[in-house]
Formats: sequence, C-alpha cells, structure tokens
Amino acid sequence: MDLDLAGKTAVVTGASRGVGLAVARLLVAEGARVVGAARTVTAELKEAGAHPVAADLSTPEGAEALGAQAFAELGGVDILVNNMGGGDHFNFDGFLATDEALWMESFQVNLFGTVRVTRRLLPGILERRGSIVNVSSMCARLPHTGPIEYSAAKAGLNAFGKALSEEFGPRGVRVNTVSPGPTRTAIWEDGNGFGARLAEASGVGHQEFLSGVPAAMGMTTGRMVEPDEIASVVAFLASGRAASITGADYVIEGGGIKTV
Repeated sequence: MDLDLAGKTAVVTGASRGVGLAVARLLVAEGARVVGAARTVTAELKEAGAHPVAADLSTPEGAEALGAQAFAELGGVDILVNNMGGGDHFNFDGFLATDEALWMESFQVNLFGTVRVTRRLLPGILERRGSIVNVSSMCARLPHTGPIEYSAAKAGLNAFGKALSEEFGPRGVRVNTVSPGPTRTAIWEDGNGFGARLAEASGVGHQEFLSGVPAAMGMTTGRMVEPDEIASVVAFLASGRAASITGADYVIEGGGIKTV
C-alpha cells in the first residue's frame, strides 16, 4: 500500500535504536523527510537517511533545541512520532522500594518529554493539519506487567493522547497511540538492559528468560513483537490512509491482553 507520504516531513523521537529507528527508516523509505532525535546519535540513525539531532528530551532545553533544529531542517512538521521512553533505571522490588527520584525520572522520560516536544511542535502541525502518534506500552493497560512508575507514566501518556485528539481533532490534527508488548529490541536483548536485569531478578539466565517471555505474558503468537511490525502501524496511522482514525490506541502485543 502506498501511504502517500512522499514529501511529508516528520520528527521521530527516541530514533537511535529499536522501534524509533524502525519508524525513521520506514518513513524515509516512504519518501518522507525525517528528523530523528535521540539523546545519543547512533551510527544506525546516521545511516537511516534521517537528519539526526542529539537532544536530551527529558529537559525543557532539549525539547526547545529539537523544535528549533526540526523547523530549520524541515521548514515545518506534518508528522510527530513520540517514541521516547524507557529509562536507565528500573526497580523490581515494588512500590515501597520505589523512591521519588525514580518516579520523577520515569515520568520525565515517559511522559513529560513527550508533553514538551508536542507543545513545541504542535503549532506547526496545526498549520499543516498533520498527525501525532505516541508510542506507549501494553503496561498502560496491564500495570502489573511492568514496574509501577513506568506503567503509571505510560497510562498518563495514553490519557494525554486521547485528550489531545479531542481538543485538536476539530482543527484537523489526528492523535493516536500505539501500545506494544515485549518487542525484540536492545531493551530486552542487551546484556546490560532491562531484560537482562529482569532475568537476574528472576534468578534465571538471560536467554532462558527471553525464551519464556511470550508464554509468561500470554502472547498467543508465541513470539515477541518485531520493531518493523510496530513501525508499519505507526506509519499507517500517521498517513492520510488513516484519515478517520483518531483518539485510538492500537495494541501490538501478540494477544497478551485478554480483555475485549
């Protein structure tokens, strides 16, 4: 399907690896001009065909710098993909062991950064009657599956997207959310990442743990999600092919959520 994105302009956050990198690559392949933002610019992002911008979007200064560079490079923004998220620290010992610093770090990365970037870029997106796609997590719907502070921040992100869709839909801007389940990215597969630390906390080897994730999460597909699968949905929602879809949350979790 031709998504008719040739000549469109897009900003993708968290674009250095994983889902964000897959989204940036696909949008470039569809003919869009893309600015890819990340705290650390990787070689993969440089090779993706996007214009890389190094910015710490957990700070107001980072969001402002991204906005200025995006407009300088693109001249205006049609599509914003808010993919930044995750975090450097997670706590696996429950609510009482999660201190305020960890709560603040998680909300800065998983919610407030997206709020700042959206606030900075939305006036230009309004001019072009563009679209916004926020990348959340199935943890927003199943909070027991993730650290409590991460799940709460992602639930806030879902509510943020829905509220934006209501306020700005009448003015021509569509806002949607994509909520992936466990996805085969470095977050899970890196030896020092979230998956490895979760495996250690569970008392099993990293690879053994990863092989058991689909069953443990009730994923009827029997496998983890691929980044390209999420990127395909993001690109579709960002395109005019999804002109009547707004305020929606598309879960891509291999059947792990069992409710209707």
